[in-house]
Amino acid sequence: MTTETITQAPIPARTAPHSRGNRKQARRNTLIGWTFILPNFLGFLAFTLVPVLAAFALSFMEWTSFSAPRWVGLANFQRMIASDSFWVALRNTVVYALGHVPLTMALALVLAMLLNRKLKGIGFFRVAIFFPYITSLVAVAVVWNMLFSPDSGPINQFLHAIGIAEAPGWTSSSDWALPAVIITSVWRDMGYYMVLYLAGLQAIPTELYEAAEVDGASAWQRFWNVTIPSLRPTTFFVVVMLTVSSFKVFDLIVVMTNGGPGRSTTVLSQLIYQEGIGEGKFGYSSAISLVLFLIVLTVTVLQFKIQQRRER
Repeated sequence: MTTETITQAPIPARTAPHSRGNRKQARRNTLIGWTFILPNFLGFLAFTLVPVLAAFALSFMEWTSFSAPRWVGLANFQRMIASDSFWVALRNTVVYALGHVPLTMALALVLAMLLNRKLKGIGFFRVAIFFPYITSLVAVAVVWNMLFSPDSGPINQFLHAIGIAEAPGWTSSSDWALPAVIITSVWRDMGYYMVLYLAGLQAIPTELYEAAEVDGASAWQRFWNVTIPSLRPTTFFVVVMLTVSSFKVFDLIVVMTNGGPGRSTTVLSQLIYQEGIGEGKFGYSSAISLVLFLIVLTVTVLQFKIQQRRER
């Protein structure tokens, strides 16, 4: 064999001694990561994803707890469109959302601006306003039902004291029951969204306000041209969260009015419960839940599209 042949012979690649150890460590780290994720994922799979997919399938079936599921196609949706109860519940849900979302946003922003100060004892007021959000919802509903009592409630007594002879019947009136629920939900939720707005306000650079003040901007101009644009991401998040929670409201209405008087406060989530758990019509209730899901999805997608267009 010549010297040239030896020089041109391929040299076998050698694996670095530590490469196998690196791969083994990477697999070990991956396995450790999955052990942390797996319990939560299994819970999500068993209690969220599978029930949601089952509800989608059941919306095209007729099924009670006493019979096997039977495919009926769009019959449940046709029945829903022809049902007066569905349209009443949908209207109440939309009215509740239209009242709950803007009022909660406005009050949360006002409170955040009032409490965005470096004053002694300001932490107490922040906690006091946030506290209703973590209070038992049943306790909140019971207390507000007492406040809204037509005969002995403090609210109507105050209205009588200032000269209003015919005070509202609140939860006993079909006209005032839904506004009473909206007032209660706004009082309960505004503390949580106040914290979000407070975080957004504290993230705004003070240099922007100082520059605007040097340019001669008034307090209103600084609020409109500095605060509002800087809070746009926070506001978008608040709107999405409030919209979703408004369309799925259930527990507060059940405790305060149970959908009454009559059907004046019956919402879609309560109708789903009544038709499914109460009447045993799981296919029909699944169809209503699918419609509610599509409504919330559509509203959320529109909000994202509007936000993206504003950012451009």
